[in-house]
Amino acid sequence: MSAPRTLDFADHRRELGANRYVYPVVSRRSGGLSVGVNLNPDKVCNFDCPYCQVDRTVPPHVTRVELPTLEAELDVLLGLAAGGHIWELAPFDTVAPALRRVNDVAFAGDGEPTAYRGFGEAVAIAGRLLKKHGLAHVKPIVLTNATLLHRPRVAEALRALDALGGEIWAKLDAGTEPYFRFVDGTTFPFGRILDNLSQAAQERPIVIQSMFLTWDGEGPSDAEIGAYWGRLADVLAAGGALKHVQVYSVARIPANPRIGPLDEARLEVIAQGVRDLGVPAEVYPGRDV
Repeated sequence: MSAPRTLDFADHRRELGANRYVYPVVSRRSGGLSVGVNLNPDKVCNFDCPYCQVDRTVPPHVTRVELPTLEAELDVLLGLAAGGHIWELAPFDTVAPALRRVNDVAFAGDGEPTAYRGFGEAVAIAGRLLKKHGLAHVKPIVLTNATLLHRPRVAEALRALDALGGEIWAKLDAGTEPYFRFVDGTTFPFGRILDNLSQAAQERPIVIQSMFLTWDGEGPSDAEIGAYWGRLADVLAAGGALKHVQVYSVARIPANPRIGPLDEARLEVIAQGVRDLGVPAEVYPGRDV
């Protein structure tokens, strides 16, 4: 008889009862359990990244966020996590012992979470419930493409996140505008992204999350990687603080079959260039998909 499969980073099933918005996953970048909060169940996003695993050809089952339902779901899940009962439920009963820790409540999901007008209210809900369940050490984080960080309502919500000990994990996948448009599938001005990153990093240290991939087997050029390092250097030169950089590749099946993982040796080269700027960097290798 074969051994039961262990739940790992490649498996991001959103399984917990009939939840609409809140889902627990084992996250490689969190190094344990990440409690996801999907603020974009309608799958609307202002990026169209070719590496995204969200299949937007399938109509969403839920098209709006109902905050009372979200709060109820998060309340139950954080209660399970606080008491350790989450590890008794399938498939989480197969998680390796070293990963049986709750790291964060992550505003992520199927689109850009800061685009949801109730983002600030969702942050407040997370803060209340983390306190209720004695999980003040669990940080709220937002995974963002940085397009809207300059908007006043978003900036206000991010300051509330700061007050809870939270983190901004902001996307930077490119060094030049043409490659940015390709790898993130958008016509949004690259300069606006870079300005937003610099401004956010001047208020608090931020985490940069950078996806590197192959397209039909080809990865980004040396010139593109050099430009990427240059954009990080620009943030630092403007007085921004970078907590660390996550250099990662494809770990789950993307919607576009032409996308593949960049090899680990190349990721290490990229990460070393980040470290040479004086910024900590960690590599999260991809896998064949």
